Amino acid sequence: MNNIKYRTLRKYKYQLMEDYAFNTGIHPGSIVGVTNFIDLFQDGTLQIYKGYAWDGPSGPTIDTKTFMRGSLVHDALYQLIREEKLPYSYKDYADRLLHDICVQDGMNKFRAWYVYWAVRLFGNAKKNAYHTSDTIIEAP
Repeated sequence: MNNIKYRTLRKYKYQLMEDYAFNTGIHPGSIVGVTNFIDLFQDGTLQIYKGYAWDGPSGPTIDTKTFMRGSLVHDALYQLIREEKLPYSYKDYADRLLHDICVQDGMNKFRAWYVYWAVRLFGNAKKNAYHTSDTIIEAP
């Protein structure tokens, strides 16, 4: 019998049902990514694959259509930062990109400004931010 290994994570609210690509303007020296979920290509294209799960807009906010695409790209970039595929110095860029995408998608500019400052002050892109434990569990 083969055992499985897993770790606990915080819950996610949304799952991508088809691949999505977005040009971030970030040009890494080589392709970076999280296997089967995210790739950031040298030309700046962020490819997020079908099945990717994210928690959507965070904090005391309402999940509106004008917030969803921005939250997807933002969460994927934060994950690349947490996984140390991108330097932490890209956090502010990811936060600004969230603002810009939300405005493009029709969000009120005041709300987008508020969203930017909320993630700027409280967004956690540090390594292991989404893990409740680094303990690897084996079963049975």
